[in-house]
Amino acid sequence: MVRDCHSILAKWRNHFSKLLNGVSDVRQAEVHAGEPLVPEPSAFEVEMAIGELKRHKSPGIEQISGDLIKAKE
Repeated sequence: MVRDCHSILAKWRNHFSKLLNGVSDVRQAEVHAGEPLVPEPSAFEVEMAIGELKRHKSPGIEQISGDLIKAKE
């Protein structure tokens, strides 16, 4: 069992270095964003979602009611 603080840190550094494919300094590792997990909705999908909103309901956390979204100009 390792009890020395520096030994423990060295063991963790080695472990995460192997996980990160040999990157020795985690702070210098670059993060590459791939494709979004969820594609952007089409205009048709947005219109369909607005059409399914119920009227006279309490607004959600964003404080925008369905009535306000459905209002026609």
